[in-house]
Amino acid sequence: MNVGIGLPIGDPTALLTWAQRADAGPFSTLGLLDRLVYHNPEPLVALAVLAGATSRIRVQTEVLLAPLRDTALLAKQAATLDRMTGGRLVLGLGIGGRDDDHQVTGIDKRTRGRRLDEQMAVMRRIWSGEPYRDDIGPIGPAPARPGGPEVLFGGFKPVALERVARWGDGFLAAAAPSWAGGLFDTVRAFWKEYCRDGEPRIVAQINVALGPQDVIDDAQANMHAYYTFTGMADQLVAGLLTTPSQIREAIARFADLGADEVMLYCYGLDPNQVDRLADVL
Repeated sequence: MNVGIGLPIGDPTALLTWAQRADAGPFSTLGLLDRLVYHNPEPLVALAVLAGATSRIRVQTEVLLAPLRDTALLAKQAATLDRMTGGRLVLGLGIGGRDDDHQVTGIDKRTRGRRLDEQMAVMRRIWSGEPYRDDIGPIGPAPARPGGPEVLFGGFKPVALERVARWGDGFLAAAAPSWAGGLFDTVRAFWKEYCRDGEPRIVAQINVALGPQDVIDDAQANMHAYYTFTGMADQLVAGLLTTPSQIREAIARFADLGADEVMLYCYGLDPNQVDRLADVL
């Protein structure tokens, strides 16, 4: 079971410390979420900086809101980062749920799922080296991984889970073990329906804070602020795991469900959490 670190978003300047400590430890991946109308760092820019400061750990968008972005430029950015990191990019993609993010970019929220499907068709063509269209040539550079970086999709509805089999390499599940198993089964069923080879890669996510009470308080406050728009912030914060035994149990439950990796998502800024979490593993 691989275990990654989901990076906090409160202070972009702190992320180099987090990344370098994680790169030196047992962790497999650095994850960074995406929002537009918020104080988080832009994930592709931030992960490019972190990739340059590390040597082995993967960098993952978790999830990048692709419909908010220009398709050809996103394909070029992802291919560039994938190539320059030697294939360490994992492109987690989703549609987003915030009205303000879509209003700022002029994207119709009602059609964001359809737009993502259209984007994937274009990006797969670009990453394969084909001309953009009959009268426009290819868009490089070629990614390190043939066909493009590894793509994971997040989501909960059947259309999102089907997208994994249609366009992706795996599923990013921001769900508790108690109901993630059904999502995993649905993804695997779609994978077989589309006659895909092998198995989809399954990446789970749990929210954690490990340390003294001020670290936990910081994480709870940041997490509540981030999820206020859902109307379920209190319930989500209540699910924050704050002890080694809780974290080990969640990892074990996801392993039993067949997950390939678990991302430990941190909202508190204390970088000493990296070492504390390493001791949990």
